[in-house]
Amino acid sequence: MKLLLEDYEVIRRWLYRNARPLDLARWKFHFEEGGVPPVLEALSAYQNEDGGFGHALEADAWNPDSTPVMTATAVERLLELEFADAGHPVVQGILKYLDSGADMEDRTWRNVVASNNDYPHAPWWHTDSDSTARSIYNPTAILAGFILKYADRDSALYDRGMGIAHELTELFLQDTAIEMHPLKCVVTLLECIAWAEQQEHFPYVTLKEAAKVRIVQLISRDAGEWNGYSCRPSFFLKSPQSPGYAELAGLVHQELDYLLETRNPEGVWNLTWSWAGYEREFAVSENWWKAHTVMENMLLLREFGRISEL
Repeated sequence: MKLLLEDYEVIRRWLYRNARPLDLARWKFHFEEGGVPPVLEALSAYQNEDGGFGHALEADAWNPDSTPVMTATAVERLLELEFADAGHPVVQGILKYLDSGADMEDRTWRNVVASNNDYPHAPWWHTDSDSTARSIYNPTAILAGFILKYADRDSALYDRGMGIAHELTELFLQDTAIEMHPLKCVVTLLECIAWAEQQEHFPYVTLKEAAKVRIVQLISRDAGEWNGYSCRPSFFLKSPQSPGYAELAGLVHQELDYLLETRNPEGVWNLTWSWAGYEREFAVSENWWKAHTVMENMLLLREFGRISEL
């Protein structure tokens, strides 16, 4: 089963009508031979003077202030581009924010900050949330990985990032109970270690195998759970080269069929979550998230050859 070319055009037109400039620039980069500069320009609109990111870049929290989670979301966009220019103002701004020590407790960046409570947000971004996605790894592992990839290796910030990365990876090897979002942060850290060519400073092979084992354990085998809060195969298995794909290839292709079968009447995909309040704001964020979901699903379908004539 494949996505037909006319269905691709329906999705493309929906995205042009509904996506934020950042997601439209990402779409053009991935599917229309667009350049990197428009993505960076759109991304920079969410960056504050202190170098961190806010303004609902992660669309479930409308806090305009810089927060570690929003900044980690910006890092994910840069890594998606495989962006390598450490001297770019967006990158230098993030390094400045991380070097400032803002929003840290000891050697961990806070998952939730108090100012989130003052703006529309999903319940898991409230300070009293007990969400399982809150952990020492989220978003600290992503931010430490960013430091290893982009910071000057003679800087105190690089030394701090390397130290944090060592602490997190040592903890991870002992941690058998880890939720999918923190695990994804660890996987990003491992990718950054490889991009920075720093594998020799870590038990890298052991870490990769441990991550694969946990990925295979976490992924839900029951398609009936995929329309709720569950770990779909695509959360980790983005290509045939993804760790764990060999063990779960059949399940991945089951999900690809599921994606093709569950497009809504608009031609795109509904969210699997909602907020408990802020109904008007959530209606806006819902469209922002739908555009992001379109990007994720279309990249997945293309990677596995599930889009006709593309």
